[in-house]
Amino acid sequence: MRVAILFTDGVGVGPRDPATNPLARAPYLLSQFTDGDGTALPPGGSRHDVDTTFGVPGRPQSASNQTAIFTGRPAPQLIGRHVLGYPNEPLRGLIATHSIVRRVTEAGRSATFANAYPAGYLDALGLKRRASEGMDIEIPARFLRRLKASASTLAMSAGGVELRTLDDARHDQGLTHDVDGSSAARRRLVVPLRSPEVAAAIFWKLAADFTLFEHYLADEAGHAQDLPAAERALGTFDAFARAVIEHRPADCQVLICSDHGNVEDLSTRGHTRNPVAVLSFGEARLPPMQTVADVGAAALSLLGVAA
Repeated sequence: MRVAILFTDGVGVGPRDPATNPLARAPYLLSQFTDGDGTALPPGGSRHDVDTTFGVPGRPQSASNQTAIFTGRPAPQLIGRHVLGYPNEPLRGLIATHSIVRRVTEAGRSATFANAYPAGYLDALGLKRRASEGMDIEIPARFLRRLKASASTLAMSAGGVELRTLDDARHDQGLTHDVDGSSAARRRLVVPLRSPEVAAAIFWKLAADFTLFEHYLADEAGHAQDLPAAERALGTFDAFARAVIEHRPADCQVLICSDHGNVEDLSTRGHTRNPVAVLSFGEARLPPMQTVADVGAAALSLLGVAA
């Protein structure tokens, strides 16, 4: 059994209200609602709503909940609060010790991160990467101390996985965070423009025993309360996810998940306390899941790796 996770930041389960919820304006896979109804899933698909709060006061945040996903541990409970943005020292410690990617590679299974980054950015963070002919960007010295690594890159690095560069994206060996390259191109990065269907084919070409893809534009649109941007982000991710599922190898389980709610309620700029829907596609039955941390634990279980 292999496992692929398509992670999309900031997409929760909210009411079916097209005035505030862009998920109610089109039949995306993640158009799942608080009344239990939602878009019918392709054959082999199942929905599992999970908690994002861990019983910790305040609104769920990306750093702590992504740490929970990529360690299988209840990070907000363990450190006693929600942490926004990028992992702080306690969260980095959890990831270094409990990364599910580390567990996978220590068990002799392969792992890869489909996302590609500018080589100069990875070097500035001191993260292990694949070879690149150029840097693509240069981080000015005055900004170096502000740079922080995401939970996903730290989890991969803890497992000894070399991160992909934009050279990989240009050679069909990696994907830009926006799937189609349009957002990266607007930032003057030299990357190919490709359809979500082509991106899905590349995803499966580079897939390992454990494969991760991370998408965060829906969360950005939610913070901006930008409905057109939300619809673009959700539409592109949905087309990509559907193509990934359509061409899923028989030996691979595909999980689609998020870390917390946001874009499902554009009446506010902040994250919500709504649950998120974990969508599973494949022949395997998932173990019981209550929180987003159980996504990571489920991935290990499916891979036959001890937590």
